Amino acid sequence: MAIKINENYLLLKSSYLFAEVANRLAKFESENPEKKVISMGIGDVTKPLPKSVIKAFKDAVDEMGNPDTFMGYGPEHGYEFLREAIIKGDFEPLGVELDIDEIFISDGAKCDTGNFQELFSTSSKIAVTDPVYTVYVDTNVMAGRTGPMKDDGMYEGLVYLPCTAENDFEPEIPDEDIDIIYLCYPNNPTGSTLTKDQLEKFVKYARENNVLILFDAAYEKFIREDNIPHSIYEIEGAKEVAVEFRSFSKTAGFTGTRCAYCIVPKELTITDSNGDKQSLNALWDRRQTTKFNGVSYPVQKAAEAIYSPEGQKEVQENIDYYLKNAKLIRDSLTDLGLTVSGGINSPYIWVKTPNNMPSWDFFDLLLNEANIVGTPGAGFGPSGEGYFRLTAFNTYENTKEAMDRISKLSF
Repeated sequence: MAIKINENYLLLKSSYLFAEVANRLAKFESENPEKKVISMGIGDVTKPLPKSVIKAFKDAVDEMGNPDTFMGYGPEHGYEFLREAIIKGDFEPLGVELDIDEIFISDGAKCDTGNFQELFSTSSKIAVTDPVYTVYVDTNVMAGRTGPMKDDGMYEGLVYLPCTAENDFEPEIPDEDIDIIYLCYPNNPTGSTLTKDQLEKFVKYARENNVLILFDAAYEKFIREDNIPHSIYEIEGAKEVAVEFRSFSKTAGFTGTRCAYCIVPKELTITDSNGDKQSLNALWDRRQTTKFNGVSYPVQKAAEAIYSPEGQKEVQENIDYYLKNAKLIRDSLTDLGLTVSGGINSPYIWVKTPNNMPSWDFFDLLLNEANIVGTPGAGFGPSGEGYFRLTAFNTYENTKEAMDRISKLSF
């Protein structure tokens, strides 16, 4: 008897985007060991964990070494001390009221956005912006909600909402029936944002058409402009139609520490095959308690320290540092005559490739001629072709050197 695989995995084209970038980089470095490569591709941070976070982390590890304070299995949803800090630190200043059991601590927004689709029928119709963070698409392909990829680079069965320079990177409201829409703002990869009025349109559409919004707000701490919402729950009625995902990775340097959270309001319901409404909060709670044992106690104590006065100051300094890098990238590339977006309320800079160069060709040009790694826009979807993503997460010194190298290239 032959073991049978989940053949939906065979529908995935090539490897995961960032794995492909890493593979090409590894090959280049093995063949050119003398070259100093500057990475501006994968969105990994370079600033270390804030001092207040490190202290809390160490103190919690010491607790784990003492029989009187040792902690075993924690609550799958997260410790109350962290969930309370999140409510007071992230949402009360916005005028958003949340209950503690609407907060779920996890080991990453990537995991949450990928896992959340498990709650929905495979017949659910999914809409994504294009270009898009690849996890939203790939996990739905793996689950069987799509057909194969077509010649145009789009998967059969998915609804794509193009975000291009022509529409100012603002997706249109879907013109066909869908069940779920993924939105990420500030956006990865384009660095674009939605104003309150623009986001209100999507909430209104979702409420009127029984659509669920999965809202990725992993980069909200980078917002600087007043008319950009930090949370979808700043929009009236959003609790009835939206789940929000957040992360400590880019804001507090937790990429290697792993801690994030999502909000699943108790007002949210979805319908079963009998037409009865079921609580999405209860379903996610059931999923997490079954398949997840929670984030470690020291990591959650470290995350709690982010909300201390010292932690808030240190996190803000890190974000300001990365936004300084983003401004340098944006200004430098603009001065070279390239068309650039993002980099204002976001750590991502979205660059139009020169002379309509294919994005993977531009990747190879930057790697081979300037020893710089970025991310080809085509990897984020068909509308990303002809664009390139650079991140502001390197050091200021490396960022400046990278811009100097690019200025010497001939396009």
